[in-house]
Order: sequence, then C-alpha cells, then structure tokens
Amino acid sequence: MEEVYKRLAAKLDQMPNPFPSTASGVELKILRKIFSPEEAETALQLLPVPETAEQIAQRLGKPLEEMQALLDTMAEKGQIGSFRLFGAQVYAFFPFLPGIYEFQSERMDAELAALCEEYYPTIIKALGTYGPAMARVIPVQAEIQRDATALPFEDVRRLLENAKAFQLTECICRNEMALTGHPCRFPLETCLMFSSEEGAFDRYTRGRVVSKAEAIAVVEKAEALGLVHVTSNVENDPIMFLCNCCSCCCICLRAVKEHGADRMIARNRLVATVDPDACTACGICAEERCPMGAVAEHEGAFRVDPKRCIGCGVCTSTCPVGAISLVARVPTEYDPPEPSMLDLNLKRAAARTTVSGPG
Repeated sequence: MEEVYKRLAAKLDQMPNPFPSTASGVELKILRKIFSPEEAETALQLLPVPETAEQIAQRLGKPLEEMQALLDTMAEKGQIGSFRLFGAQVYAFFPFLPGIYEFQSERMDAELAALCEEYYPTIIKALGTYGPAMARVIPVQAEIQRDATALPFEDVRRLLENAKAFQLTECICRNEMALTGHPCRFPLETCLMFSSEEGAFDRYTRGRVVSKAEAIAVVEKAEALGLVHVTSNVENDPIMFLCNCCSCCCICLRAVKEHGADRMIARNRLVATVDPDACTACGICAEERCPMGAVAEHEGAFRVDPKRCIGCGVCTSTCPVGAISLVARVPTEYDPPEPSMLDLNLKRAAARTTVSGPG
C-alpha cells in the first residue's frame, strides 16, 4: 500500500513543478490523506495532457462507463484536473502545486492543513528556484484605466469580458491558515476560474458557477479591500485563474515576502513610484496597503523599493493626494508572460533540468 504513494510522489516530482521528498515523509502523508490506494493507482495511469474519458478508457482497456464514473469521482475530489476543451470534457494528471492543492478547497480539514503547512517551506524552496515564474500579478484596474500604454494581459476587466464561463471558490490559502489557528480578516470567497468555453464548469464545480457581472463585482470588492490580483503567468489560455490574494495567507506572496522565493511570481512590467513633492507622508501606502513591505518613509516622504515592489498598484488607489503611480520598468528588468500554459510548462521543465541536472 505504501509503495503506491511513493510511486505517485515520484510521478508528481517529475512534473515541471516539483513535489520534493522530505526526511519526515510529510509529502506521503498528504497523498494518503487525499488519495485512497486505488485512486492513487488510477492517477498513476493518467497523462499530464488532456484526454477524454473515451480516450482514457481505450488506452487503459477499461469499460467506458466504469472509467467515466471513476474519473468524475476523482475530479470531484480534486485528485485530477477536469475541464471543457473544444466542447469536450477532458481529464488530466495535474501537479500538486498549483493543482491538486488548490483543488482541495472543499475537502481541506485541520489534519490536511497542518500537513500542508509543514510541507510548505520545502515545496516553496523547490518551486521558487527557477523560472519562468508560475504566477504573475495584474495591477488594479483604476491604475490601468489611467494608463493608455497598458497591455491586454494587464487588464483584468478585459480578460473577464472575453470569458464565457466563471467559477467562484473559497481561497484555499485562507482556509488552511484558519484551520491552523491563523484566521484571516479578508473574505474567503475570492478565487475565480474563467474560461473561453461555454459551460466550462457546468459538469461539476468547486464553489459555485457565477455570472460575468458577479465575477467583475468580486474583482472590484477585492481591489477596495487591497487584495492583489494573481493569475497564471501566461498571456492567454482557454482556462485561467484569478486569485485575490493577501500576503498573510497566499502561498505565492508569502513565498516572495517571507522566503525570498522571487521566482514564484514573475517580475511585473510595472513598478510603483512616489512623487516626493506631492507626498504628504500620511503613511497609508506603507501601513495599510502595500502587501510586500516595499514602501518606507525617507526624509519626510515615502519611497518604493523597486526590488520588493510586485507592481500590484494596491497603493495607488488610496493615496489621498495621488502621489503614487505605476511606471514601466526597464525592459531588461521585466518578465513577459509566456504565450500559453504549454509554453510555460515546457520552459519550466527545461529550466528545472538545467538547475537540478538530468534525472
């Protein structure tokens, strides 16, 4: 029985985003919590590329009805990924992070939360040592509306307007922190999935299916609260996510802020800057808004440390005198998003091999 979890851990560790082993074996405890031995064995037979139930059943020599039921059950449990692609429901083996971990939003309990928090420093160290980064930040919309040079992938409203299906879920990071005794002051229901496919989340959903108007309202509320828009580090894909993150709970923001894992989040094209002549040194930007501790007082005015700034623009929308704005970084100091998730994964796989060596 233990052997199947070791094989599953090894398969997860072969993904572009690793699943490193530990001396304590906490990663195996996590897998035992999420998968039964039979489910782990099935996951081992799936590919990391989308397949229909018919294709999987044929490849594995299983009856279609039996295979379909098993895949749907595993997808409901968040053990594998499933979504609509070109009008067909497809299934795929997903990495642990991002992937299986986030899929546990409705199954997370105190035991799993404690295990994940124990594993967090190990997996973050592995994920954040090479690029391209898995995630990127989208600046607040108030700033984008003032900037005629904003690029399409920097405009979250445009991304949502072009989507056809939306799913709203609770934040897995805030759920985990609450279950480990550190409840967050921000709302739980803030994470969005959106797709260019009609009815992409109708077969089953984690959380609930919402309208475009509801999705936009979630984004607007998040900005008012000072949450950071974090999404896939890709320019366009059939299915994308949008998390509205706080630095006290979010895995990606904590990785950068607390562990120095700078490659978790791509270097944004934009960076905040303060006009020292206009700044009244009220301190709102530093004390209430900046999630990364990038703003500090200096000689009677506040300044931004460009190395710590992630370009979220959260500080700009509440400056009472409009002294803060986002400006473009020097091109060599910015990481453009990858064209698609396939490009991102291929480059991360190649970079991982370069960093760690073959095998």
